[in-house]
Amino acid sequence: MQKKIIVVKIGGSTLGNHDTTLEDLVELQKQGKSLVVVHGGAKVTSEWLARLSIPTSFVNGLRVTDAETLKVVAAALGGLINKELVVAIQALGGKAVGLSGCDGNLLWASVKSPEMGYVGEIVAVDSTLLKLLLKVGYMPVVAPISFGSVEGRVMLLNVNGDTAAGEIAAALAAEKLIFLTDVDGIHDGSKQVFHKLNLAEVKHMVASGVASGGMIPKIEASLRALTTTKVVRIIDGSVGHALRDDVARQSRQTKSGGTTIVSE
Repeated sequence: MQKKIIVVKIGGSTLGNHDTTLEDLVELQKQGKSLVVVHGGAKVTSEWLARLSIPTSFVNGLRVTDAETLKVVAAALGGLINKELVVAIQALGGKAVGLSGCDGNLLWASVKSPEMGYVGEIVAVDSTLLKLLLKVGYMPVVAPISFGSVEGRVMLLNVNGDTAAGEIAAALAAEKLIFLTDVDGIHDGSKQVFHKLNLAEVKHMVASGVASGGMIPKIEASLRALTTTKVVRIIDGSVGHALRDDVARQSRQTKSGGTTIVSE
């Protein structure tokens, strides 16, 4: 029988800071949990773009990606960040394999819009490689670089990490998708955290403009994941052992922090 899978998206405070996320991942793996990690790296990528004097801009939380930016994004996400995470997980006693959305035909995408440049919109997911790695006890660590056809040739495309996590969770019919970020959940107009939302409510938040910036890809990814995934959590990854405690929590009816999104 297939083990229940948890997809974890790490980014924001969970990259480059001395928090407990990687410790939690290793602990959960040792408990027998099947984990797929999808990571971002916008901050590190922006730092490298600045060093190379390449300007960068965002639209609704997505990085506008020209040809030069794409090279840096691929190198930073698929190379430096991905491998540093794998090494850190293994140093803590975990079993991890780093890959990108290009490997094993994992994430096939099309260009989202000409104005965004080489930003991909995922159109197909092949989860075969992820399932094989999970079956033999490894934790896939996925960089959100995809590939697709652009003007008749196949090439790399930049995909938002939240988007990739949502699509992967949907393809795997994951038990849970957890976003570890640098905020404590989705906020209302008064800056209060929504503890629980359903699909209709989050759709309204995007349409009404309550959700903006980097939260939009997370909400859109949540909507995609919830076509097969039971629950999505958005929590503050800088809180000590936030991931471990969230996985241990059995009930969806939680008021202990973060935002829970459910399909019904």
